[in-house]
Amino acid sequence: MPMNKAVEATVNAITKLRPDITKAYKRQRVAEDASAKLTIASPRCRIDDATVEAPDGYGIPIRVFTPLDIDFSLKSGLHVNEDHRGTILFFHGGGWANGDIDFYTDSCMRTALRLERRLVSVDYRRSPEHRFPAAIEDCYEVARQLFAGKVVEGVDPDNIVLFGDSAGGNIAAVVSLMARDRGDFAPRTQMLLYPLTYDDHSETSVFDSVHENGEGYLLTREDILGYIGMYLNGPDDYRNPYFAPLLEPSLAGQPRTLVVTAEYCPLRDEGEAYAARLEADGSEAVCFRILGGVHGYFLYPTVLTLVRDTYSIMKAFLDGDDLPQQDGSRWLEILGTV
Repeated sequence: MPMNKAVEATVNAITKLRPDITKAYKRQRVAEDASAKLTIASPRCRIDDATVEAPDGYGIPIRVFTPLDIDFSLKSGLHVNEDHRGTILFFHGGGWANGDIDFYTDSCMRTALRLERRLVSVDYRRSPEHRFPAAIEDCYEVARQLFAGKVVEGVDPDNIVLFGDSAGGNIAAVVSLMARDRGDFAPRTQMLLYPLTYDDHSETSVFDSVHENGEGYLLTREDILGYIGMYLNGPDDYRNPYFAPLLEPSLAGQPRTLVVTAEYCPLRDEGEAYAARLEADGSEAVCFRILGGVHGYFLYPTVLTLVRDTYSIMKAFLDGDDLPQQDGSRWLEILGTV
């Protein structure tokens, strides 16, 4: 679907103003910290902070968002009860170097409320201060303890959903692979939002979206290369399936998976290829492309149709409902049905 010309010109202009991410990631952290302070908490969601101890003794910060049912009457007074249908374990995006639980608080809060699930957000150690595999090991450890019932009370392991956007989508896919390989727990469901799944984003990449959307749509091909360069230790890491899960020889034994991509995202095709590989290897997968979307759109205000549509797709996937009717110009079904 062609992007509105005025919108495309604005997006292109903003993209051109962005500095080299390897030199600007610290300034971006400062900007994200300032933005996070503008978040307004909802009375319908309780927010609790805690830590999960990593094997090396580090306390991994987590933030728990619990939807609440608030009932008030003159006769019985105020009653507040937890109101959720399961637990989402969330890994934030930001190229493994940016983003944190503060910056993602607004998104996590509205996700918990809209999907009617308690959400646990992980503040994993970021690059370049902590390189591969620090982030995925932190997230794996939180997942392991969550499935064991050690993080929050009343967790049903069958109703834990792994969810991540961008680099967080990469982490969610990798944590699922690690869980299969190590045998500590077995996630049944995961949702990957415009994830990075492959190792090659060069000018010779096999994926058309890297070339078509690698310039002018906020996240550029050079940004991706910069983030990866800050994340990995050296050439050997590029071929590691725990960095690029599309390189895994077999994707059998993976959770039921929803992949959502964005039309104008350079990572679009590799996300859709990952869904196709999951299905080909015997794991259940569905995939939708949000038309008109750019990388990172999920953080935009919920008044935007593409954000509301994404929540509709995720909710239908989790609840087993039919998707709402649409005119065919808002999303494209790539693989399977919810």
